[in-house]
Amino acid sequence: KNLIESMVKVAAFPFKKEISDFDFNFQPSINQQEIWDFTDLRFIEKYQNIVFLGSSGVGKTHLATGIGMAAAKNRVSTYFIKCHHLIENLRKAKLENRLENRLKHYSKYKLLIIDEIGYLPIGSEDAKLFFQLIDLRYEKKSTIFTTNINFNLWNEIFDDPKIANAILDRILHHSSVVKITGKSYRLKDHSPKKEIT
Repeated sequence: KNLIESMVKVAAFPFKKEISDFDFNFQPSINQQEIWDFTDLRFIEKYQNIVFLGSSGVGKTHLATGIGMAAAKNRVSTYFIKCHHLIENLRKAKLENRLENRLKHYSKYKLLIIDEIGYLPIGSEDAKLFFQLIDLRYEKKSTIFTTNINFNLWNEIFDDPKIANAILDRILHHSSVVKITGKSYRLKDHSPKKEIT
């Protein structure tokens, strides 16, 4: 029990939400069975990725975290990080001549969750750092990504279209893409109530 608690703690999830806490009725575009299938963690054994694609507030981070919680509770080394924090850390490590160590650190986890790709633009130097990590994990470890940007527009996130394509190639090659089209949970409680006439 203590080991599982420490695995969950090390994973640095933004909140402790599981798949069982997710309101699938609110997001009917999601194939519920597919999400539950991810929690059997076979995708990790096969070094496959998952990409959650959808606009802000539709539940991408909750689903990614829920699968991560299932992994951590099964003693799979898991780590959650926002994309801009990841890039900041890699950039800082490069300045301090510790890039190789930092890349190894993020490469060691059997499951890495990179949240919110595309919320902030990524310059060409930072894109190269991001590519190095994706390349190190490619076909060796599993990564879950969340993004609000369609893949055909990823060259707008990354300054360098060549690197954008190389990153996408490696992410999507062995990947399940879950596209969520629905309303934002954050607006759920603010929807106008029907007036009784």
